Amino acid sequence: MPTDILLTDLSDGVATVTLNRPEAMNALSRPLRTALVDDFRRLAADAAVGVIILTGAGRAFCAGLDLKELGGEAGAADDTAAVIAGGDLVAALEGCGKPVIGAINGFAITGGFELALACDVLIAARGARFADTHARVGIMPGWGLSQKLSRTIGIYRAKELSLTGNYLSAEQAEAWGLVNRVVEPAALLPACRALAADMLSCEPAVLRAYKRVIDEGYAETVARGLALEREASRAHARALTPEVLAARRAGVQQRGRSQSNG
Repeated sequence: MPTDILLTDLSDGVATVTLNRPEAMNALSRPLRTALVDDFRRLAADAAVGVIILTGAGRAFCAGLDLKELGGEAGAADDTAAVIAGGDLVAALEGCGKPVIGAINGFAITGGFELALACDVLIAARGARFADTHARVGIMPGWGLSQKLSRTIGIYRAKELSLTGNYLSAEQAEAWGLVNRVVEPAALLPACRALAADMLSCEPAVLRAYKRVIDEGYAETVARGLALEREASRAHARALTPEVLAARRAGVQQRGRSQSNG
């Protein structure tokens, strides 16, 4: 019986999406790419979903594009140039409008590294490793890695990784600011779900708008980013009332007391 290559579970407003080709280190075959794009578009439109967790089954988060498929070993070869430059998969993640937490359970290599960089927050299991092997395989990145990585960890560190193809440990990734934190493997999904619950405790419309203004501003100059923030703030403020603000302030104060006592 064939195995579902993509698993999606929805619980308490959190959708957990699992790449499920462990025998191939969750390599992104054409069917898996299509399933991921379709799933993220569906989750984006589902009002019951507030936060998405993306992870992999087995020892890898994702090993990148399925090179056997691209090379024709698994049937007719795909159009390599179109697949590498397509970007539909990353666009589906980045455009879903809801926070995406990457639960990096193992190897995140090349296209899998790019998939991780499309997430909003990264939590890595101890033993997870990252690598950009584009130069070793002999292809150029097309899903944003050459620009996102340098902006995340600095241009010199990014060049070290991309121009050698060397692996980066989860612990070093944390030290370089690539991942938010490293946890034991058994604690990975619980940590991601706890973070998702914290996000869900925020006002949903503001959560989505805040994510959008951060992303849009990050792609601009600081001056333009500040202008975008002002525009978003003014538009949102028009819908606020003193009563709504008072109720939210009380909720924030109660949360602060709870966290102080915890």
